[in-house]
Amino acid sequence: MTRGGAERGPGRAADRGPPRSLPKRPEHRGAEAVTATVAWYDAAVSDAVWRKTYCRICTAYCAVEANVVGGRVTAVRGDAGDPVSGGYTCSKGRALPHQLHGPRRLHRSLRRAADGGFEPIATARALDEIATRLDAIRARHGGRAIATYCGTGAFANAGLVAVARAWLRGLGSPMSFSTLTIDQPAKMLAAARHGVWGAGGHTFAEADVVLSVGNNPIVSGLTLPGGPPGPNPVHALREARRRGTKLIVVDPRRSELAKRADLYLQVRPGEDPTLLAGMIRVILDERLNDQAFCAAYTQGLDALAAAVRSFDLAYVEARTGVPATLVADAARLFARGPRGYASSGTGPDMAPHPSLTEHLLASLNTLCGRHRRAGEGIPNPGVLFPPLPRPAQPIPHELLPPILSLDGPPSRVRDLHGMFEEMPTTTLADEILAPGDGRVRALVCVGGNPAVAVPDQARMLRALEALDLLVSVDLTLTATARRSHYAVAARHPLEREDVTDFMDMFYEVPYAFWAHPVVAPEADAVDDVDVFAGLARRMGTAIDLPGGRVDVAGAPTKLDVMRLVRPATRVPLERLYALGRGRVFDEIRVDAADAIPGLDARLDFAPEGIPEELAQVRAEPIRVPGVDGFTHLLVCRRLRHVANSVGHDFPRSTPGAANPAYLNPADLARLGLAPGAAVTICSDHAVIESVAEPDADVPPGVLSMAHCFGAAPTSAAPPDGNPNTARLVAVDRDYDPHTGMARQSAIPVTVRPATPPA
Repeated sequence: MTRGGAERGPGRAADRGPPRSLPKRPEHRGAEAVTATVAWYDAAVSDAVWRKTYCRICTAYCAVEANVVGGRVTAVRGDAGDPVSGGYTCSKGRALPHQLHGPRRLHRSLRRAADGGFEPIATARALDEIATRLDAIRARHGGRAIATYCGTGAFANAGLVAVARAWLRGLGSPMSFSTLTIDQPAKMLAAARHGVWGAGGHTFAEADVVLSVGNNPIVSGLTLPGGPPGPNPVHALREARRRGTKLIVVDPRRSELAKRADLYLQVRPGEDPTLLAGMIRVILDERLNDQAFCAAYTQGLDALAAAVRSFDLAYVEARTGVPATLVADAARLFARGPRGYASSGTGPDMAPHPSLTEHLLASLNTLCGRHRRAGEGIPNPGVLFPPLPRPAQPIPHELLPPILSLDGPPSRVRDLHGMFEEMPTTTLADEILAPGDGRVRALVCVGGNPAVAVPDQARMLRALEALDLLVSVDLTLTATARRSHYAVAARHPLEREDVTDFMDMFYEVPYAFWAHPVVAPEADAVDDVDVFAGLARRMGTAIDLPGGRVDVAGAPTKLDVMRLVRPATRVPLERLYALGRGRVFDEIRVDAADAIPGLDARLDFAPEGIPEELAQVRAEPIRVPGVDGFTHLLVCRRLRHVANSVGHDFPRSTPGAANPAYLNPADLARLGLAPGAAVTICSDHAVIESVAEPDADVPPGVLSMAHCFGAAPTSAAPPDGNPNTARLVAVDRDYDPHTGMARQSAIPVTVRPATPPA
C-alpha cells in the first residue's frame, strides 16, 4: 500500500483533475444517458489525463485518479488532493483497470442454453424473458416466491439496495437477503436493544483511549464509529499516537492492528463475551463508571451487575487465556478515558454469542459515558442525511430508522424472523429447499456471490440448483453466475455515476463524493438499478422510495433515483453532482441539541435475554484445543489482496496459495508439516483441504483462514490453496438465535496432513 506520491512518476505537478465545479450537464434519458455523461465529462476535463473518482471494492471508498487513454483506464493511483484519502490506495484499488478490462469481465449478458452452457443475449431481451418468467412464478406461487440477494457490490452502488427492496415490495414479497446478516448483524441488533444516543459517540480523532475487538482495519479498510478510520488507517494511527491516544486491541491473532497496540489481549477464540463481562465487572466493582450519566439516562444496571458477578478475574483468565492483570489493566485504562470508544469487527461477530458481545461493547461505552453531551459539536452529522436535530438523549425505539427494525415477517425455518428490512441470509437455502407454501423459487442476485459467501456452502449450492429461476447481475461470471439461468452484464463502478451514500455517517468529517463515469460502459452492460427499473416497467409494478415513485418508464438517472432515496439532505445532491470530486463540507456545523421534552427512553443494560445469555456463557464448559476432541479453533481473517469474494483474480505480487491455512510454526513442527504442505481440515460437518503456511502471529491451537474462497464443494479435488471455510459450518445448528448468524469463526476443527493420493 502506498501513500501520497510514493508511486507517482515525473510530471505529477502538471496533472490536473476536474475544475472545482463542473459546467452544467445537459439532461439526457434512456440508453444515451451514460454516453452523453462521459462526453460531457470529457469536454469538462479535456486537459486532464487523470480523472477523479473513488474506489468501490471495499467500504474505505478511497479517492483515486484514473488514467484514461483511448477510452481505457490504464492505471489508477491515490488522489493526493483528496481531503480524506490523502493519496492512499491499496493493491486492490490499483487493480481496478484489471477488473474493468481483464479477461474475466462479463462484456455482454448470457442465457443458459439447452446444452447447459451459455449463449449471448441482448440485455433488453434478457430482461424481457426474466420478467415473463417472474410474472409466471408470481401468478402461480405469490410474491413471496421471489427473492433478492444484495452482495457487497450492491451496497457500493448508491441507491441500489433501496431500489431492490422497493422492487420486492412492489411484488408483495418480503424476501430480501443480503450480506448484512452473514457479516455483522449483531451491531444493528445491539443498537436496537441497548438503544441509540441521539448525539452519537466519540470519534477516533478525539479519543483518549480506543478499544478494538477483532477488527483489523489496516488490512480490511473497514471504517467503524470510534475505531481507526479508513481510508489510510496507518496514518490515522500514527496521528493518534502523537496525540497520546491509547489503543487496546483484543484479538486471538497478533494482527497488524494488534502490533500497534499499547495493550494487547490475546484472547482465546470465541471468548470475547467472557472477557468483556470480566472488564465490566472490574469497572463496576471499582466504581469507575460514569455514575451520573448512568443514573440519568440508563436502566438495567443492577441486573447487568448481577449477571457479570460470576465473571471474576480468575475465571476470566482460565476461560480466555488472558492474564487477570491484563484484563484489569484494560478495564481501568478504558474507563479512565475520559474520551474514547469501544468497537469491534468481523471476528467477534462471526464467533459464538455475537449479539451478546456487541451488547457488552455498547454497555461499556454507556457505562463510561462515551456519548456526546448537549452543546458539543458533532464532527459529522451527515452530508446525505436530513437536517434533523441530534439531541443528547436516548431515542425512543419507535423513532429509530427502519434499518434498526426488529419486527420483520417470520421465516419458515428455525423460528427466525426478518429484521433490519430483510430476512436472515442463513435461512435462504432452506427457504428455497423446504417444501410448502411460500417457498422461494426465483432469486435475483446483484453485486454478490452467495455460492461462496453464504455459510454451509454445500447446502447453498443445492438450493441455487433447485431454483426455477436464478438471475445474477455482476461484473464477471462468478460461481453464482455460472449456476444462473441469466447472467446480466453489469456496469463497472468506473462506468457509472455514484455517491458515497453507504458510508456517509461513518466518516469522521462531513465528506461526500459524487463520482462521474470516467469511461463509456462496455457493450451491453447495464447499471444494476436499471435492471430493477426495467423489470418493474415490464411487469407493471411500482418502485416506491421515501421521496416518491421511480419513473420506470423514463429510464431514471442516478441523480433521479438518489433524489427519491435521499429526498432531504444537508447538502443538495445537485451541488455534489456538479463538484465531481470529494469534499469536506466544513460549513456544516451542528451541535448536540438539548433533550427534547416528552421523548421518554433510556439506554438498557439488561434487555430481555441478555442476563440469561450471560448465564448460558458462564455455564458452558471451557473447551481447549488438543484436549476436547479437536486440535484447533479456526478463526476468520482478512487478506490484503481480496475483499470477500472480489479480487481473487487480481494480479498479486506475493506468490503462494490464495487462501492458505495459517498455523503457528510449533503446530507445523508437531504435525510434521513443511511450509506449503497439504493439510486436511475437518469440522463435525465437513472436510476441506488447504496448504499450510507458518505464521508466528497465530497462537498454537489456532488456525487462521479467510472466507469467501472456493467455487465448488468437493473435497475430492487435490488441494489448491483455495478452500471455502463456509463448508465447515451448518446453518441449522450453530447459529445466533436472534439474527440467525452462523458460527463462522472459532470453529472447532481437526488439522492433519492430507492423505497422499493413492
